[in-house]
Amino acid sequence: MLLKDLFERLEELYPEMVRVRRELHMNPELSFQEKHTPEFIAAYQRELGLEVQTGVGGNGVVAKIEGGKPGKTIAFRADFDALPINEENDVPYRSKVPGVMHACGHDAHTAIVLGLSKALMDVKDQLEGNVVFIHQHAEELNPGGAKAMIEDGCLEGVDCIYALHMENYFPIGKIIYSNDYILAASDEFEIEVIGRGGHGAFPHDTVDPIVITSQLVCNLQQIVSRRVDPMHSAVLSVGSFHAGKAHNVIPDKAVLKGTIRTFDSEVRDLMERELERITSHTCQAAGAKYEFHYERGYPATRNHLEETQLLVESAKEVVPVEDIVSIPPNMGGEDFSYFLEKVPGSYFFIGSANEEKGFVYPYHHPKFDIDEQALLIGAKTYAAVAMRYLMKNPR
Repeated sequence: MLLKDLFERLEELYPEMVRVRRELHMNPELSFQEKHTPEFIAAYQRELGLEVQTGVGGNGVVAKIEGGKPGKTIAFRADFDALPINEENDVPYRSKVPGVMHACGHDAHTAIVLGLSKALMDVKDQLEGNVVFIHQHAEELNPGGAKAMIEDGCLEGVDCIYALHMENYFPIGKIIYSNDYILAASDEFEIEVIGRGGHGAFPHDTVDPIVITSQLVCNLQQIVSRRVDPMHSAVLSVGSFHAGKAHNVIPDKAVLKGTIRTFDSEVRDLMERELERITSHTCQAAGAKYEFHYERGYPATRNHLEETQLLVESAKEVVPVEDIVSIPPNMGGEDFSYFLEKVPGSYFFIGSANEEKGFVYPYHHPKFDIDEQALLIGAKTYAAVAMRYLMKNPR
């Protein structure tokens, strides 16, 4: 009966969740530059009567509901930073900030958690345990906000944690999960190849960094195809190649930038090691020097089986069982992985696409938008997870 009451309350709160999501959408803030957003979140949670901490790990906000009965503590993470993208949607709630937009659904994640907070406060005295809401800044930009928030104590007393993400690769009404890895570790590299420039008409007097770096791009692809066990996964992608400015001048330097995605820690180590080895040998063979920079980003996001199965059972309260979809891992990255390294939990997706309404663009696209019914599905799923977890694990 309690869950039914929560669902009814969330349906009443749905217009407010939409309003909150649109307010945040119109006022996006970049990673590590968030000011208005955490202030808005903290004010909302305080008005509801939650215990609120601000400035957690930087710009993070943590709010807590203490239930009327003893029990365990479940946490829900909602990120709230935006992206440096100029919005192209023609909607009343279009971003008011030139060059910045919520193109990844973080506005929706926050609205879901705030709606859930309000609904749970109505049944606070009946809760067998506590609920913590971790409003995280700077998910989009390494080193991210999660690690700093954890170091600042946001997981103190937390027994398990969940996070959801809008997903326009699936239609509205779907809930998508994975029992193990769901997202990859995300690293980046920069290689500067240092040659000797000169006139384009006299290449024999130069050490041409463009030719050497072009060869390097090809050589690097052999790491995945010939050095990584084919039973494991890895991606190496070069995303930037810059050299020279004139048509008839061979430059002194060329710069490569790229990303590496892996799941297994040993493969991650191998990729870094082989990347520099091949760079060194390629440059040495051509008489060039190099500078090598490798930065480790977020670790792989690996769900915990028991908590994921609890999610699946809870999702059955929200959508038909055939709309709960198990997926293989993908090569995206998320700093929610840091939370899952500390406490058990699960990260999952909520289908948010609607072809009839034109909500078909993927995240990080200037026309990204969602079917806002995903807010209600996400909030109900969280509510079902909270009730199932707290009632299953009384102290």
